[in-house]
Amino acid sequence: MTSSSFQHLDAATLSGWLDAARPLTLVDIRDPASFAAGHLPGSRHLDNDGVPALLAEADREQPLVVVCYHGHSSQQAATWLAGQGFDDVYSLDGGFTGWQMQHPERVVAGDADEA
Repeated sequence: MTSSSFQHLDAATLSGWLDAARPLTLVDIRDPASFAAGHLPGSRHLDNDGVPALLAEADREQPLVVVCYHGHSSQQAATWLAGQGFDDVYSLDGGFTGWQMQHPERVVAGDADEA
């Protein structure tokens, strides 16, 4: 898929991908304090300062999942990232809030990226 669009991803599907250890890039666009308080394992915090590193480092052929608070802001970010050459971009429906409600055991705290 090569276009400037993203797909919606529900928490159950993402959970299955994580269970299967599917290679993917998880980015969290919430503010640093919210990210430090809790985020999905393996995700990296992404703000404007981190975009150049993401564009330089990330594999554009593996799925890229964008996480925000409630699943709204991530849609704009996902659209923009799709336009940067990522083939398979997703916005997590319900955002981190929905994920935390459905999968509280799959939330880690701390400001370091969990790889």
